[in-house]
Amino acid sequence: MNGSKQIAKSSLPSCEQDEDLLPEDKDHAHADYTHKHGQLAHAHVHSEESLRRIVNRLSRIEGHIRGIKTMVQQNSPCPDVLLQIAAVRGALDRVARIVLDEHLSECVLRAAEEGNIDVEIEQLKAALDRFLP
Repeated sequence: MNGSKQIAKSSLPSCEQDEDLLPEDKDHAHADYTHKHGQLAHAHVHSEESLRRIVNRLSRIEGHIRGIKTMVQQNSPCPDVLLQIAAVRGALDRVARIVLDEHLSECVLRAAEEGNIDVEIEQLKAALDRFLP
């Protein structure tokens, strides 16, 4: 990766930039599903605005990864590639934080109101066990 060809930093998508989003009154529901213990979880309902924001961030990350692939194919210097990989990691961490924040403020709260908080907390703990190093 020590070739002289480099991809311009400006051609890589910015993982930090947020697009202006118009709020909609519609909600999006994921199907109910059953936990490993046979307990039915609530439907995960999220606003269209929230879903669009997360999908937009993931699309930018996807583009950024394609840019990194191009850097590797063009034999860009390793430190430059590592810097871009670090940027993608940071962007993924920010998306995970958004998802977690929304899960806590929407899904867990809703589960508490519906009386199945124990199931939701168990599911969250299992996900965090796999997510965190």
